[in-house]
Amino acid sequence: MTRLYNDPAAFADEALEGFTAAHRRWVRPVGGGVVRSTATPAGQVAVVIGGGSGHYPAFSGLVGRGLAHGAAVGNVFASPSARQIHSVATAAHGGGGVLLMYGNYAGDVLHFGQAAERLAADGIETRTFAVADDISSAGPDERAKRRGIAGDLPVFKAAAAAAEQGLPLEEVLRVAERAGARTRSFGIAFSGCTLPGADHPLFTVPEARMAVGLGIHGEPGIGEEALPTADEAALLLVETLLKELPEDVAAPAGQRAAVILNGLGSVKYEELFVVYRRVAALLGEAGVEIVDPEVGELVTSFDMAGISLTLTWLDDRLEELWRAPADTPAYRKGALDTPEPDRDGAPVTALAQDTAVPAASAASREAAVTVLAALEAVARVVDAHADELGRIDAVAGDGDHGIGMRRGSGAAHRAAADAHRLGAGAGTVLTRAADAWADKAGGTSGALWGSILRALGTALGDRDAPDAARVAEGVTAASAAVRGLGGAEVGDKTMVDVLVPFADALAAGTAGGLALTEAWDRAATTATEAAAGTADLLPRRGRARPHAEKSLGTPDAGAHSLALITRAVHGALLDHH
Repeated sequence: MTRLYNDPAAFADEALEGFTAAHRRWVRPVGGGVVRSTATPAGQVAVVIGGGSGHYPAFSGLVGRGLAHGAAVGNVFASPSARQIHSVATAAHGGGGVLLMYGNYAGDVLHFGQAAERLAADGIETRTFAVADDISSAGPDERAKRRGIAGDLPVFKAAAAAAEQGLPLEEVLRVAERAGARTRSFGIAFSGCTLPGADHPLFTVPEARMAVGLGIHGEPGIGEEALPTADEAALLLVETLLKELPEDVAAPAGQRAAVILNGLGSVKYEELFVVYRRVAALLGEAGVEIVDPEVGELVTSFDMAGISLTLTWLDDRLEELWRAPADTPAYRKGALDTPEPDRDGAPVTALAQDTAVPAASAASREAAVTVLAALEAVARVVDAHADELGRIDAVAGDGDHGIGMRRGSGAAHRAAADAHRLGAGAGTVLTRAADAWADKAGGTSGALWGSILRALGTALGDRDAPDAARVAEGVTAASAAVRGLGGAEVGDKTMVDVLVPFADALAAGTAGGLALTEAWDRAATTATEAAAGTADLLPRRGRARPHAEKSLGTPDAGAHSLALITRAVHGALLDHH
């Protein structure tokens, strides 16, 4: 259990603040994360990594020479926002382009993809790569759907070492792809993890049992088995990984591998060593030559009791990169010359806030009052149902949907209120709220809700008083944006199962001449019915997908929260029509 915290909502920010204060030799803070405190040679590719808090030493602890040039740090178990990633990458960029690297989770894919688009628009050549090493999360025929766990480290390091050698961006990307294709991980857990401020873990494991195939965000394992001895655990990990070799590796005998035995938070180092002695013996019996093994905490999950084993099958080039020196707060290897300090970089501890707003008509500023009331209603209903949303999400996911929605909706309301005080119109109020929601919530829901509010803001604009038809157009645009961004469609058991019928019903109602309040009322009823209907669906996307059967009979958390929000907004519209 995480015992030492102040405000749970501030935990990630305060942890990052303390980390940078303790490690100024290696890092300096920038808006959204950290970058190296040492100068990067001009023209060198910048490798920028990132993900949620709660996994230390990933991701901030891996910033330094020989490894990452910067790390974007999201909230607890939530991906950083596109704005945070863009900020870190801009600060880290040395003129050679940027490679964004992250674990293969839906929220990270969305936010890093959006950041790459923004960097490209700035004229910074950018590529992305998602590490997908966890063999328990999808079969060999669906490797692109696998999530990233402790395999992040060898893949990050290979790419970063190639960048240090001065290779161009495309070659650094090819190194990352090669390392990723040759990396496999598998994990087990004996207890779940508890987030700061929570009074129970995200999942539990029965006494004398273990969860097999865990996720690092508190996702339950894909199965359970009897609690093993240390040697039995080693045998399970090794045998499982040796069953799936890279396509160009015919047999383990005669092969070389980088080996990582990773502790997930509360397994003691001595316990890891007991397991590793047998891992090393089993790999040796299989004819595998172990190269520079790592035993310790490399990617954690707060206080989760569990371990994972990672094998990266090396060729001559990958071995050279794996052995290359590195100097970071949490990972050091070999020796490097005395670094040149970055004399130009000044610490920036927060993302820049806009203190001016575009000009708006009186009618749009008046409409902004209703928008602000609607966002306040959204924050209230989310706060009231956050625990319920978390329980729904924990059935087959990681249980953090309520927490993320609370962070996002609260931040959106505060940002909207600030913009309204500055005289913003309805469109700007919504777009400022969109950025704040994405920044503070992170994860998939942060990206999607940021997209929803931005689409609405663009449709409403700052010039005229929006009528019912324009609001409906904005919701339709939001529906299209979410489907385009996340790739989900009706039937996948996501918020799209509610957003599409809600948007269609609202458009039909306004096209038929109904007033906005009446059309919204009917559409909200449709949304509630659609959310309930997701209980009969099996998830085909997101973190719940590997546990699809568990979710049958339970509605999707994102669909349910959207339905609650549509009804709450109707109340605000009634009060301000």
